[in-house]
Amino acid sequence: MRANDGTRTAAEVLVDQLVIHGVRHVFCVPGESYIAALDAFHDRDVAITVCRQESGAAIMAEAQGKATGRPGICFVTRGPGATNAAAGLHIAQQDSTPLILFVGQISREMREREAFQELDYRAVFGSIAKWATEIDDASRIPELISRAFYVATGGRPGPVVIALPEDMLVERIAVPDAPACEPVEIWPGATDMSRLQKLLWAAQRPVVLLGGSRWSETACAAVARFAERFALPVATTFRRAHLFERADDAHGILTAAARNLGHGRRLRASTLREPIEIEFPGRHG
Repeated sequence: MRANDGTRTAAEVLVDQLVIHGVRHVFCVPGESYIAALDAFHDRDVAITVCRQESGAAIMAEAQGKATGRPGICFVTRGPGATNAAAGLHIAQQDSTPLILFVGQISREMREREAFQELDYRAVFGSIAKWATEIDDASRIPELISRAFYVATGGRPGPVVIALPEDMLVERIAVPDAPACEPVEIWPGATDMSRLQKLLWAAQRPVVLLGGSRWSETACAAVARFAERFALPVATTFRRAHLFERADDAHGILTAAARNLGHGRRLRASTLREPIEIEFPGRHG
């Protein structure tokens, strides 16, 4: 709520940015380190699912991101709360799922005293998140939240971690909101597709390897038509057999979970003899 002087708490600014960027559902395990943010959610049009354990909250948020293509949002408290959420972050990184994890952090004046379950979240999550940061300056909240949405959804989607110092969240500031995030969708141009077509015509043993997340029925159907047109064998990666359910011997098409069903040897032999391997990483709407 804006005061008469036009200021809001940093936590209110944070929640306002989430609403602007289209967030309508948040998963969390409540903690006093970010209680100001929980207060800011009051009377907002955002559903909050309170979970019993942070791993479950992060995995729920990851599932939502995987299903919608928009970042799943999770809030956890510092220290053990954050490390418990690591499983969901790892899944998001492995499956190219947009996810933003907000972590309550100790007050800024208590840093480097090993007090109140302090962790350096950039160091802890730097290897499994696309970007890990901490908001020290409350006036930069709109900028950094906007960047988090673009990082989580851009290129290969993945998880972002943002630490929120407890004292920063209660500061009152007057800042403009950022524009709503509009993810940039990319696709190959006509020249790229023409080159791919020539490579396929010249290839002896090309293979289509399907995997990743964010596949829609339309995208799966398009890949099936593509495979039929060029009579391409199709293999699916671990836990992605549902992406290509057809098996049409007339077109030389085979669907297989390469690691699960024992086709890895044949797939490796094929790609070793033929340098063209077509990968669809699963970032298709």
